[in-house]
Amino acid sequence: MFKSKISPSTFNYLILITVIVAAGISQGLLLPVLSIFLEQQGVSPGLNGLNAAALYIGSFAMTLAAERLLGVLGFKKLIVGGLILVMLPLILFPYFPDIKIWFVLRLIVGIGDSALHYAAQLWVLLVTAPEKRGRYISLYGMSYGLGFSIGPLGIKLLGYGDAVPFLVLFVGMAAVLILVLMKQPDTKPEKAEHAHFPERRFRRSFAWAWYALLPALLYGYMEAGMNSNFPVYGLRVGYDTDQIASLLPFIGIGGLFLQLPLGILSDRYGRKVILMIAGMGGGLAFMLVPLAGTNFWLTLVLLLIAGGLVGSFFSLGLAYAADILPKVLLPAANVVASFHFTIGSIVAPNLGGQLINWVSPGSMFTMLGCLYFIFGVTGLLFRRKREAEFVLK
Repeated sequence: MFKSKISPSTFNYLILITVIVAAGISQGLLLPVLSIFLEQQGVSPGLNGLNAAALYIGSFAMTLAAERLLGVLGFKKLIVGGLILVMLPLILFPYFPDIKIWFVLRLIVGIGDSALHYAAQLWVLLVTAPEKRGRYISLYGMSYGLGFSIGPLGIKLLGYGDAVPFLVLFVGMAAVLILVLMKQPDTKPEKAEHAHFPERRFRRSFAWAWYALLPALLYGYMEAGMNSNFPVYGLRVGYDTDQIASLLPFIGIGGLFLQLPLGILSDRYGRKVILMIAGMGGGLAFMLVPLAGTNFWLTLVLLLIAGGLVGSFFSLGLAYAADILPKVLLPAANVVASFHFTIGSIVAPNLGGQLINWVSPGSMFTMLGCLYFIFGVTGLLFRRKREAEFVLK
């Protein structure tokens, strides 16, 4: 456990925002492009989803060590290491088109992505005042959503050669890495008085804030499922690759539109209420997607609405956890949220692929929508503990 000495410098915050945009682009590009390659090679949706899940297995591995590594390396070194681990596989994917090699490369990308996300998220949560937490964490989420929306557009670069999208992304991330190395302060977290707090802090953070930490699982399920399974869904129902590349970003674009408004509303009316409403509304929108068939514009509108409502789930969930937990539990809660995100991200490509294969292409959306709707209703069961009820011994 630790507290941060970092001053909330606007310039430093903007550097972190740039890092998160780059991370969003990498995830938004890699998952659909590689899924399209495997589908065109005749790989089954189930095996395609399993290969995509490798990224999140790597993310899970990093989640287990993230808190300790941050204490040893500090924020800058962990972000730099994460960027390097994401960048290096980019120049290898197009030249080693083997599903086994791609599994290993995706593991490495997942480790790097998890490292830079953990460091950036915690920095924002620790330096932001509670009354402004919703809007600042929403800006963080918007940045990821921006990158996530831009990423699938890289599919269009495949017309210039299979390696082009990867090389363009590598160059962009190299520029971000140079910016971090030159301008980001090299700060290390300072251990707090609760450094010897027992490992029960992970279990307690979940027990006291489970409703605030579950959105990370749903967001991970949605993100990985859409990026890995939607290209397969689109090809199966009759869309071509250009249409898929045009539709997929609208999930992230919807999040860009509503991320900040939802964050501001959560500051005013409470994060639980906003999470419940967004979950039920987003769930209904997802369930309607299969009914749109190959109607491009109707599908676009539904994805825009659904993405707008649930695109802030990860960030609003973390902000809600920061509201209701003692500050000494916040790093542990961040680890739990990252763990949930990873679990959702591993399950989604595999479950979605099996649903497409054995039930119907549209069943992936039915499942996704039901999960969000059930979460929204479940909010009626959650009661926030009063401060006096927290026992940290």
